[in-house]
Amino acid sequence: MKLRAAAVTALLLVAGCESPAEPGTPIACAAGSAAGQGSSAQTNAVNAWIKAYQIACPDASIEYNSTGSGAGVRAFLAGTGDFAGTDTPLTAADEQRADARCGTGQAIHLPLVIGPIALAHNVAGIEDLRLSPPTIAKIFSGKVTVWNDRAITDDNPGTAMPATRIRVVHRSDGSGTTDNFLRYLTAAAPADWPHGTGSEWPLPGGLGQRGSHRVAAAVARTDGAIGYVESSYARVTDLATVQVGTTDGSFVPPTDHAAAQTVAAARVTDDLRLEMDHAAANGGAYPIVQVTYEVLCGSTISGTARSFLVYAASEAGQQAAERAGYAPLPASLRAQVTQAIANLR
Repeated sequence: MKLRAAAVTALLLVAGCESPAEPGTPIACAAGSAAGQGSSAQTNAVNAWIKAYQIACPDASIEYNSTGSGAGVRAFLAGTGDFAGTDTPLTAADEQRADARCGTGQAIHLPLVIGPIALAHNVAGIEDLRLSPPTIAKIFSGKVTVWNDRAITDDNPGTAMPATRIRVVHRSDGSGTTDNFLRYLTAAAPADWPHGTGSEWPLPGGLGQRGSHRVAAAVARTDGAIGYVESSYARVTDLATVQVGTTDGSFVPPTDHAAAQTVAAARVTDDLRLEMDHAAANGGAYPIVQVTYEVLCGSTISGTARSFLVYAASEAGQQAAERAGYAPLPASLRAQVTQAIANLR
């Protein structure tokens, strides 16, 4: 790793000297500022990176504004910031606009944050809740409205479920977390989820909240609530989470290891986009997973932003993300991302 880090450092146009993020782990510091915005799902990981980077690099200033994937991409396309965090890759139309914003080169995607999407719930007296894909789809579509519905009790034999009304909590802003969750429902329970995908919640009703932190807070204060949220938010607020059914009949909790299994099985395209088969997850893999990409201009990125992203993709950076509640990038993917950053000019 030290040789690889040295090779990457040699390619960076940065000022300053190497400072330790952790014992034995150098950061190639840069002087200056960098800013990003977008995905709220990755906020806890980015904040951990910023803290470690700025302790090691006092001449640098990094800012990240947690606005949601949709708002972050729109701001980036308008020329704001060095990078945008988005939980889904750019559409073809947005990619054209991003290339136009970048001017002399193409916009690129760097997958840097991986996390399971947890189904956080607040059902009095119930901690260990299991739900199959069809049941999840029926709950979020409004077909199942009480916690003692037969579909839920069949998934939880021997558990006395209350007759509490189900309160669905969803994102009210354009969200990559919404898009990834809807992609899962469409793939895993097509007969029970005819509402399609997209970054906007497609159904009326429920409790709409802006940002992951507000979804978690709404679930925490609402009896009978269930909502989808990046798992680190569920952990921080000590919310119970659902064990999700998979194709082999098992029920898997949203752990980092289980999410990493799903990502490890994904197809990685030449431009570092991950294609995951949510419906095929089994063998202990957790099926509802999202990847957050940093979108940036490959030919005009600042030295400070590049230095920061090198740290984020490093082993130390991914360990920091893991401590913040995320799954680290698989080693092979991390090597590809590190090489992609080294190729930036």
